[in-house]
Amino acid sequence: MDKSTKTWQQNELWEKEIDLLKAIINKTPLVETVKWGGIVYTYNNKNVLGIGGFKSYFGLWFFNGVFLKDSLNILVSGNETTKALRQWRFNSSEELDEKKILEYISEAIELEKEGRVHKAEKSPLVMSVFFEDFLNQENLNSDFEKFTLTKKKEFVEYIDTAKQEKTKLARLEKIKPMIIEGIGLNDKYR
Repeated sequence: MDKSTKTWQQNELWEKEIDLLKAIINKTPLVETVKWGGIVYTYNNKNVLGIGGFKSYFGLWFFNGVFLKDSLNILVSGNETTKALRQWRFNSSEELDEKKILEYISEAIELEKEGRVHKAEKSPLVMSVFFEDFLNQENLNSDFEKFTLTKKKEFVEYIDTAKQEKTKLARLEKIKPMIIEGIGLNDKYR
């Protein structure tokens, strides 16, 4: 492995094992890239899987692994908040079964071809009573409702993160004309 291309996911413990995984993956139409400092394989510029080594294991993960059949029942979720990503962890190179790995990768590629993608769930808008009262008092509800969910959340966060009431009031005065004119809080940066 070329030391100049080392990523955050690799350490000296798993160099040979990562190279073995790469050799298996190279038998597929996936394209190797580096994203977020890690090795990621794409199909038609869409993330399909990643590989890396960690303290106690090395492995590969499927970005839309939740849709895989997982006939071997070996995929794990990284943590309780992970929705779609699934990992296949290994503790030694002897655990690498090329045929099975290629089956999972082929299925992941097929899912990508079909457009099966886990859509992130949008969290609901939670407004403080302070902000709701402001919208009601200023008759800005209909103007505020015209914004996208993201822009609404930006306004709410801007107001609710102020610690002092005088800061909140100053911020409300600043955003009032923006809401009336339909200008999002961060539109000038987009």
